[in-house]
Amino acid sequence: MSSEVQPPLPPWKRALDVTCCLVAFPAFALLTLFMAVLLRLRSPGPILFRQERVGLHGERFRIYKFRTMHVGADTRGHQQHFQRLHETNAPMRKLDGTDSRLIPLGWCLRATGLDELPQIVNVWRGEMSIVGPRPCIPYEYELYTPRQRARFASAPGLTGLWQVSGKNRTTFDEMIRLDHEYTARRGFWLDVRIILLTVPALIVQLADIRQSRRAPAVAGLGEPQPGPGLSRNS
Repeated sequence: MSSEVQPPLPPWKRALDVTCCLVAFPAFALLTLFMAVLLRLRSPGPILFRQERVGLHGERFRIYKFRTMHVGADTRGHQQHFQRLHETNAPMRKLDGTDSRLIPLGWCLRATGLDELPQIVNVWRGEMSIVGPRPCIPYEYELYTPRQRARFASAPGLTGLWQVSGKNRTTFDEMIRLDHEYTARRGFWLDVRIILLTVPALIVQLADIRQSRRAPAVAGLGEPQPGPGLSRNS
């Protein structure tokens, strides 16, 4: 891992971010309309969900997401889940498969990453980049060791080397290693490659979560079977 602190958004990276935002804005508008209808019918409340995250050099900022949970959903389960992942280094599978806090179709939006599309606003404002380590939640940051916090030497991103390298099939330590590797290797063509690999990675993630959603039903047919493994919210 390189200990050198790189500038957050070199010119080539900012140009790539702006280009991707311009391409994504029409899809953002259409999905916002869809979410407005869905939430009005199935889960009254705001369309967007704002959450404080930790990004470059530990700085705090607010990200935007489409709301995929019922208003007032309890987050204590996720806090306990992340602590288990941090301590046991288990595979970082998502909770989304059987999470009762999710609105109808919420699991699908999260599995495909569409719930994070509003973060192109964060990218447009320069708070994030298209490619980089995912910004973590403050209570997660408090559990990080100094070595693990070195992943914040790069601007946070919508996608990244970790996301296209297995994500939910990797462990917490592997995520940290991949984020360090990205910071050391960061360059235009690596970012382009990661962007191109993101859709195939999301397809694999969707298949994994669909399988975890079927597991409880399958377990009820015949002999008891173990449920899905530990999972993680991105």
